[in-house]
Amino acid sequence: MAKLYFHYSTMNAGKSTLLLQASYNYIERGMQTYLLTANFDDRAGKGRIASRIGISAEADTYATDSDLHQMIATRLGEGPVACVLIDEAQWLSRDQVWQLARVVDDLNVPVMAYGLRVDFRGELFPGSAALLALADEMREVRTICHCGRKATMVIRVDANGEALTTGAQVEVGGNDRYISLCRRHYRERIGDRPPRGVRPTGHAV
Repeated sequence: MAKLYFHYSTMNAGKSTLLLQASYNYIERGMQTYLLTANFDDRAGKGRIASRIGISAEADTYATDSDLHQMIATRLGEGPVACVLIDEAQWLSRDQVWQLARVVDDLNVPVMAYGLRVDFRGELFPGSAALLALADEMREVRTICHCGRKATMVIRVDANGEALTTGAQVEVGGNDRYISLCRRHYRERIGDRPPRGVRPTGHAV
């Protein structure tokens, strides 16, 4: 039975690597996949999903107003698809996540969505919020902060490396603009420090 999967993490956790590996596994077994990415994300070239470790693959692109159910149904008309894989799924709209849910329920095609959970302000992306609500299965892709703790947050930095706390939610960028941190160090970078005289207690986990 087909399912809607949401693989979420912070920046630089290897989401695209996992997506490309999953696609390769299907293709190696003689099955076809359908890869989708946002049309405004051209870091690896338009219509291309790339990993930091150097692997990449061509993908179809969607816009903010694209009907993903229709796109996938059209692709199915050209031949069988074993799985649909969506990169940068945080940029989906709530309506588009519902379209993916209908692909799973009505067309019986599994969909794997890979994306960030929260933005640089610590707020859920609309697409991620919808996926957290609607996905059949959710899997965290973990990475670590510079201190060794699990990174759960991400900051956006300016040209001088200073953390930004305002700006548009969607801004395409890589390691030069975004840094993954644990919540404690995220708070430090945005200037949210404990009140004077308060000392941390207990042990780090």
